[in-house]
Amino acid sequence: RWYLIAYDLDRDDWRTFRVDRVSEPFATGARFTPRELPTGDAAEYLRRSMQRRNDSYGIEVLFLEPAEAVAARLPQWLGAPEAVDGGTSCVLRTTVSDAPEWMAVRLAMTGLEFRVRQPAELVDRVRELGARLGRAAPSGTE
Repeated sequence: RWYLIAYDLDRDDWRTFRVDRVSEPFATGARFTPRELPTGDAAEYLRRSMQRRNDSYGIEVLFLEPAEAVAARLPQWLGAPEAVDGGTSCVLRTTVSDAPEWMAVRLAMTGLEFRVRQPAELVDRVRELGARLGRAAPSGTE
């Protein structure tokens, strides 16, 4: 997604806008005074802005694959998995702000075997996703 960070004169504060949600843009001809971002860096401002919207929580996931294979299938912002069991498995311990439902999908999309250790809510969402997917692909007798 692309985001626009702009100072909103009506709110007298900085705002973050998703560019794909901007409809019917038009030129106003108005001039503006450049302002310095509170963080000094647009990417850092966006990261902080997104974290404020969602509560963060810690996760711990055991992957039954080497750390290198797992790291290649996960976004870098999740951090690096730690090798365990002599390198045949790895554990990802990190903090995320994605909804547990989305985190369950993200983990499933790796195509790798994994076990969610915590939090309990993510364990529940993975179970629900697995059951829903199982129902979506009925056996040949149905």
